[in-house]
Amino acid sequence: MPLLTRAPQQFLLTLDDSGLIAEIEAYLASLPTPARTAVPYVCALGSVRRPWNAGHPEPRPTLLDRIARRPPRPVPVTVADHLRLTSHYIAFHGWLQGAMWDEAGRVCLLGAQAAVLAHGYGTPDHARRGRVQVMEVLHGTGHPVASPDEYNDAPTTRQADVHRLLDRAASRASGLGI
Repeated sequence: MPLLTRAPQQFLLTLDDSGLIAEIEAYLASLPTPARTAVPYVCALGSVRRPWNAGHPEPRPTLLDRIARRPPRPVPVTVADHLRLTSHYIAFHGWLQGAMWDEAGRVCLLGAQAAVLAHGYGTPDHARRGRVQVMEVLHGTGHPVASPDEYNDAPTTRQADVHRLLDRAASRASGLGI
């Protein structure tokens, strides 16, 4: 039996004729204004913006800390965690070259490490050992600089380069178990 086919009919429908535009406009008008809607910010990559320290407990003062009016003990983290938190801090607050921080809250690599420590994550030893890992990665990838700060402030360095560097250093620290 022969297969019967027929030519497709031309179907012309303009948006004005369908009423689609009027329907969309009515729907949009029925929505609450964005200023009154409590919706989390969604970045261009499709994920909800999270705090830089998400997944890590907040430092909590003990009763003795409150009585002695001293800050709580730092949250124990590994060197790899410190480096990852540093990267998250830069991503959350913004990256800067030529200064540790600015009035807008942006930070350089060293400023982010200092901020992570100031917020109670790890000890100065974690930051020092993290910088050693960063230097190992820099020298291993052909960047013979005197310090991570020199790399951060180089005109050819971009924020993505700093995140990549911190990620590699964190992976290296995890592999070493520190």
